Amino acid sequence: MRVMIIGGGTGGMCLAHGLKRAGVEVAVYERYGSRSDGLYGYRVGIDPTGNRALKQCLPPELFDTFVATCARGPRHFNVLTQSMHATASIPLRDDSDEVNSERSVSRSTLRQVLFTGMEDVVRFGKEFTHYEQHEDGTVTAYFADGTTDTGDVLIAADGTRSKVREQYLPHAQIKDAGITSIATKTALTPEIRALLTDEMLNGINLIFATKGLIGMLHVMEFKWDADGNPKNPADAALLDSWNGLQFDNTRDYVNLSVWSSHDHFPEGTVDQRGTELIATALEVTRNWHPNLRRIFELSDPEAAFPLRISTSVPVEPWKTTNITLLGDAIHTMTPGQGVGANTALRDAALLCRELVAAAHGEKSLLSALADYEAEMIPYGFARVADSLDNNGTSGDDPLYKPGTGRLALFAARTYFSLTSKIPALRRKFLEDLYTYRGAEDPA
Repeated sequence: MRVMIIGGGTGGMCLAHGLKRAGVEVAVYERYGSRSDGLYGYRVGIDPTGNRALKQCLPPELFDTFVATCARGPRHFNVLTQSMHATASIPLRDDSDEVNSERSVSRSTLRQVLFTGMEDVVRFGKEFTHYEQHEDGTVTAYFADGTTDTGDVLIAADGTRSKVREQYLPHAQIKDAGITSIATKTALTPEIRALLTDEMLNGINLIFATKGLIGMLHVMEFKWDADGNPKNPADAALLDSWNGLQFDNTRDYVNLSVWSSHDHFPEGTVDQRGTELIATALEVTRNWHPNLRRIFELSDPEAAFPLRISTSVPVEPWKTTNITLLGDAIHTMTPGQGVGANTALRDAALLCRELVAAAHGEKSLLSALADYEAEMIPYGFARVADSLDNNGTSGDDPLYKPGTGRLALFAARTYFSLTSKIPALRRKFLEDLYTYRGAEDPA
């Protein structure tokens, strides 16, 4: 059996590793020209479900590298006002357990981890255009450079704007969630450190601001310094032996984002870049604490980007063929709590087990793909619905409405204030936080 995966993102590469480990022939077609392209260093939280999927699919030594290259874990979940007043500060679990913990991961570093050891699998510079299914049960993929490749199964792991989904499930829709976001990245210098409290430096910080705005601030500190040298001699051997670091531009940084419904931003914000985009972030947050605004001012204009949040419209199960989908290619969801990345990893682990079973003759290929889809479709779209209820990631949230915004803001702040003070509420919040994205573990 030969498996072709369109897209070298988190889910696609996790699946590729699992198949390669099991001896299944696999090829990944990545539109970027090299592993050094597309190095976006923003944070994603990998939860226990994501950790288990990676541990299942990656070689043991590469999973160890994944753990070693994560940023230090957050110690607090903080809820702040735009004036940096602490509404709540809830202690989080530590990240000493390699699986049952929350991990702060740079997307670009994770990308380099997943490309490690896959030189014989990944084909760079391959922009997929369309496919053709054949009567003999094979499928041919066509690429913009005029090349083709043929295999037994084609996996769409090519994200929200999936070309495979566009052809295979033309009725599957992606809709606007009604949210505009501006994300920035600022080097963690002594000046930036001095702007933040200890709790903010060591926590995940959710900012419930007035005027219908929400913000998020993460501090990402890694095990290597500005020159790429290990900060702790104990990490030297592993980091020195991992060639991925030479392709990675990630260094300690602060990720500060602001989002709201579209009407809270100037028209055309999504088309802005660089200093113009930073100026827009400063304009909409003009009543925020000077320290937060200073972080925007000192951020890297080239690393800032706007995002118009999209979400999938659920579709009914389709007739199984030798083409299937994983991650954002089928269930795009809003970015709250990293639910999309962890669901993509869950997809990868599940699909890997099914394809390996087919390769070993334990079931037919179509039965394996049907079993995968029967499980993936319900939980995938359930997570889509969950993500829309999280942290104001839908433009219909009362927080953004002129008439209900103040009341909704008061209710949100009150909820978190009580949660941080009442042990039973705090325990429930933490349990929900660590199980929300996992729902059912991949193993």
